[in-house]
Amino acid sequence: MPDRRQLERFLRSTLQEAGEQFEELRKSTDDQLEEARDSYEVAKNARGLPTDEAGRAKIVCRRYAEQRAAKLDEEYRPACYEAGHPDCEGCAEDVRDGRIETW
Repeated sequence: MPDRRQLERFLRSTLQEAGEQFEELRKSTDDQLEEARDSYEVAKNARGLPTDEAGRAKIVCRRYAEQRAAKLDEEYRPACYEAGHPDCEGCAEDVRDGRIETW
């Protein structure tokens, strides 16, 4: 009977290991899918902004409360964006979330 117990322990540990690996892979793919969905949503929101003839987004600047046409960078921030400024941070967040005021 010792061979049977060894076989049971081996099978149990092997199956448990396989289950843990599967769970890690599933979690990883779920995270990747969520990241891809978020990226798609941001890109869709930014591409939906009205543009001028030069391809610049027509936004209302939160910092200076004026209409502006600004190019968006690869992170969908207006060219006039200043890191650390609360109005600029809010503007970039609004562009990503699709809530930016346009003209």
